[in-house]
Amino acid sequence: MTALDRYIARLIAVPLISTLLISAMLLVLDRMLRLFDFVASEGGPVSVVWRMLANLLPEYLGLGIPIGLMLGILLAFRRLATTSELDVLRAVGMSYGRMLRVPYMYAVVLAALNLAIVGYIQPYARYNYEGLRFELRTGALGASIKVGEFTNLGDRMTLRIEESRNEGTDLSGIFVSARAPGGDIVSATAEKGQFLRTDDPDVIIFRLTKGTLIHQSPKFNVPRVLTFDAHDLPIDLPKFEQFRRRGERNLELTLPELARIGGDPRASETDRDTSRSAFHFRVVEVATMFLLPLLALALGIPPKRSTSALGVFLSIVMIVTYHKINEYAQSIGSLGRIDPLIALWAPFLVFAGLVVWMYYTIAYVPGGQPIGALERVFAKAWKAIAKRLPGRRRKAASA
Repeated sequence: MTALDRYIARLIAVPLISTLLISAMLLVLDRMLRLFDFVASEGGPVSVVWRMLANLLPEYLGLGIPIGLMLGILLAFRRLATTSELDVLRAVGMSYGRMLRVPYMYAVVLAALNLAIVGYIQPYARYNYEGLRFELRTGALGASIKVGEFTNLGDRMTLRIEESRNEGTDLSGIFVSARAPGGDIVSATAEKGQFLRTDDPDVIIFRLTKGTLIHQSPKFNVPRVLTFDAHDLPIDLPKFEQFRRRGERNLELTLPELARIGGDPRASETDRDTSRSAFHFRVVEVATMFLLPLLALALGIPPKRSTSALGVFLSIVMIVTYHKINEYAQSIGSLGRIDPLIALWAPFLVFAGLVVWMYYTIAYVPGGQPIGALERVFAKAWKAIAKRLPGRRRKAASA
């Protein structure tokens, strides 16, 4: 790599990494609040939130990497243009194709990374995330016992704790009621209590201290009452159903698995259509990354004597809009109304044609500006708005 290549690489790296970090943080923070609410409502441990967010990170990177690549290249060329460095490079005979060498190095590496994420890593991470949600709903992660409320442990035991200290290791104000299969009912109150593990993973011991135990049975005319200093109460942990196997949803299937189902004549037509749609959607999203350097260059260079940021805004709008079109095409292909190959790749060809035209206009047409008309409309609209701002009116009046 020449000194120029290293310089362009540095210009791209800073906004690319910044965009990835910011977009990932925003998406994580948005989902984190909802996960905390979900975990709290299900009574699960707080630590599971971090495990769920870790399994969502590949999905966020799959969305953030194309945007980061786009903005990194766009802002790098925008800086070259606004500081007149681009004019110097063009004056010494440097073509746009030569300057795109480093951006395409980034594109190839990030496209391979994104293919690994959406094709292999994300399906397993999504399955793990759904598994954690399932375990939270069923209590398999260990539902927390809420202080001051009656908590059912299985179908035959009810527990209430008045106060909890030292992260649940010191419990006080205990009430326990358990029903045996034969109709016996054992109730106990105790000043203090503590949960202890046993060698059997399906059984825990609830050690009660200084309390009273009442045993009621159809065999007894009068309930038996027992006071104790210490009493160990075994608690059978409820049996939880097993989570489903991976692959019942297309999001949990890797690219080879989607291709195999899509070409399997023994699979139902619905399964083949949904699998093919998901397969082409992921491949198209990765293939689009090879168009982003051309689009970034076309939108990153503003008109002469202008510092307009319309290209930055327009690039985000175009990527998001195209992504939504692909999602809609995937849903249409899954319904079988249009062949998934046509539904996903026809918009790609249209988008590719638009990007190539924009790049050709700025690279080979003298004075060409693909969004020149939009720039002029934007500039006139901004001047009209600026004249009506309060500060501008006072300046005009004083003049």
